Amino acid sequence: MDTETFLLELDEAMQKAAEFVSSEMSSIRTGKASPALLDNISVTVESYGTTMPIKQLALVSTPEPRMLTVQPHDPSIMGDVERALRESKLGITPSSDGRLIRLPIPELSEERRVELVKIIKDMAEQGRVRIRAARKDGMDKLKTALKDSNITEDVFHDMEKEVQNLTDKHVKSIDEHLAAKEEDVMTV
Repeated sequence: MDTETFLLELDEAMQKAAEFVSSEMSSIRTGKASPALLDNISVTVESYGTTMPIKQLALVSTPEPRMLTVQPHDPSIMGDVERALRESKLGITPSSDGRLIRLPIPELSEERRVELVKIIKDMAEQGRVRIRAARKDGMDKLKTALKDSNITEDVFHDMEKEVQNLTDKHVKSIDEHLAAKEEDVMTV
């Protein structure tokens, strides 16, 4: 068993889980305009016959702290982009003047902020579960390698510590993202 490759693969799996949680948290609306709010929205463009992310089809900007603007590169797809924004789970009604779509970001109520914090904590826990699952898979591989005499007991114990260090590192990363996002959501 190549221990370096094993650790790199395990680190990569845990990193992907942490990055997924981070990207999911960035899509949570905090009452401030951010182009990241639209990252997970895809537009079905009938004239192109395909579905594409909004950031590939339009320029998304924040001209004001509580306003997003979306300007499609191709004016003929304005209706498709507007429909995708309206049907998204953002809860924001777009308004269009034919060239530019405006998305006013409403102020969040205290009740909605508390609800968003619960959602964010759930996302973080899902990420931790994925990291622990990667840790379990890694430990199972190590135990199998030990049983098959591919590694010694000393190497097993050293690798066990390394796996735990990787787990702790990535869980800490998720916890830091959670704390930052929670503070961001609760700040009025």
